[in-house]
Amino acid sequence: MTENKTINTGYVLFLALVSAMGGLLFGYDWVVIGGAKPFYERYFDITSSATFQGLAMSSALFGCIIGAAVSGSITDKYGRKIPLLFSAFLFIFTSLGTGAFNSFTAFMTFRVMGGIGIGIASNVSPVYIAEIAPAKMRGKLVAINQFTIAFGVLAAQLTNMLIAEPVALGATDEMIRNSWNGQMGWRWMFWACSIPAALFFILMWLVPESPRWLTKAGKKDKAIKVFEKIGGKEYAIAETDDISLTLSISEDKGTKENFTHLFSKQLAPIVTLGIVLAVFQQWCGINVIFNYAEEIFSAAGYGISGTLFNIVLTGTVSLIFTIMSMFIVDKYGRKVLMLTGAGGLALVYIVIASGYYLNFRGIFMVFWVVTAISIYGLTLAPITWVLLSEIFPNKIRGHAMSVATFALWTSCAILTLSFPFLNRGLGTSGTFMVYAVICFLGFFYILKKLPETKGKSLEQIERELTS
Repeated sequence: MTENKTINTGYVLFLALVSAMGGLLFGYDWVVIGGAKPFYERYFDITSSATFQGLAMSSALFGCIIGAAVSGSITDKYGRKIPLLFSAFLFIFTSLGTGAFNSFTAFMTFRVMGGIGIGIASNVSPVYIAEIAPAKMRGKLVAINQFTIAFGVLAAQLTNMLIAEPVALGATDEMIRNSWNGQMGWRWMFWACSIPAALFFILMWLVPESPRWLTKAGKKDKAIKVFEKIGGKEYAIAETDDISLTLSISEDKGTKENFTHLFSKQLAPIVTLGIVLAVFQQWCGINVIFNYAEEIFSAAGYGISGTLFNIVLTGTVSLIFTIMSMFIVDKYGRKVLMLTGAGGLALVYIVIASGYYLNFRGIFMVFWVVTAISIYGLTLAPITWVLLSEIFPNKIRGHAMSVATFALWTSCAILTLSFPFLNRGLGTSGTFMVYAVICFLGFFYILKKLPETKGKSLEQIERELTS
């Protein structure tokens, strides 16, 4: 597919930024709990229970699994816009509810419901962006979704630090529980999410439906109108004709819109690749740094206030390197960056594990933790979402993406639940060594199985992977 030079870059960027606000809320809601953790754990008196700590941290992830599981059927049946509007509503409702009650059960319930919003948004936002993006810009535009995730992460970290009052070194659990942080501060950390959620809900009404979904749904005239706004009439006709061609080829080959056919002989290798990439992005281990920052940095000798500062530092670095990835993903390609991320993290984790084993503390450990986050922000974090939005055929993209994000959030839940037990059983050193081994295995899988998709239209990728 040869793209003309009439692409309305400003309009495409607007669509990508609005739909990527789902990523921003996903990032905020996912990480805000890390900063609130020292306070709500004292409030609910669960500091001595690894089980309740793990359940609290992973409750949203259970919701993510539900959201990812249902989003495929919803997006293939109703399009991309309605699910994004629904996720925005969930973010508003659950962010207010999470901090409103004094019951741990209510806290968990609203976290699960908020996770459903994350699961839907994490599935649909990158798919929508990929489906409206011209091929030569697609990597950069889909990476915007990871940029907004990283921005949401940093926003949550900054909000947590600004809301929390300083905590004296050596403060007891009782002192923290009875402080403003322990009674009200953690609530405001969750409530703050409702503001960007409301903005997302309003702006989504200005965004059109995905033209690729419209074509698949038999609404070619509406699809052409959307593509015309993106690249003019000639571009619109060429795109819709190419989409129609791949859909007709899929029908000839018997490709259907259900979960059973995702694992047919023709599609199973593609879906398996997506699942492995999704699981690896989580099991590479970087997210425990965000979710269990208190344990990670306390093992390096920091108190709560120092930990909150280091959390903001990690979020800032993540955002900076995610921005950098947007400028190189369409230049160097997806495979090179994924290999760099897997290999780089494996080596850095060995250094981190050695540092914890030798009882190094302070800035040395922070430096290597930040280095790991910078590698992840440049490579695995954004590029995995780019690949997942690209590799699945038009006919089954919603269902296949749902399976991949279901696998991603399931593996994230396992990662989050397992860390307290790994940390207690193997120590922080042993736990990071486990993640190093996983990264080495991921490196060799990517080297052998992952094709390059840079600069190709979604339809060209589909033809190459299904031929």
